[in-house]
Amino acid sequence: MEQLKAYKFRIYPTEEQEIFFAKSFGCVRKVYNLMLDDRKKAYEEVKNDSSKKMTFPTPAKYKKEFPFLKEIDSLALANAQLNLDKAYKNFFRDKSVGFPRFKSKKNPVQSYTTNNQNGTVALIDSKFIKVPKLKSLVRIKLHRQPKGIIKS
Repeated sequence: MEQLKAYKFRIYPTEEQEIFFAKSFGCVRKVYNLMLDDRKKAYEEVKNDSSKKMTFPTPAKYKKEFPFLKEIDSLALANAQLNLDKAYKNFFRDKSVGFPRFKSKKNPVQSYTTNNQNGTVALIDSKFIKVPKLKSLVRIKLHRQPKGIIKS
């Protein structure tokens, strides 16, 4: 059985990189909230007319309406969709979990997840990390060497 490990490392972004990360956090939150709103609306339509089938949007649907979504990694947006799917599954499995909530800008913990596709996420010289859609390398404090392949 394959063992998955998670590591947390401190990064030291420049001002330009901080802006990129803030945009990424905001775009992921925006897509999550838009998809949650669309799902609620779709449920209301289907609830009244049982012959209709529920269809769920993908993050690509919003890129035409919000062109700034093209500036960040598409896999981060896809992971927002996966997070919403997981929130719904958890809710339907156990109602005590509560219905998925909209993400707030005021939450002090902001994050996003991306996937490593053909080396888009990589450690370089144990001092820098390469992140998709970011032109420059981000300085990192690597307190231990990760073993294996970086998946996300």
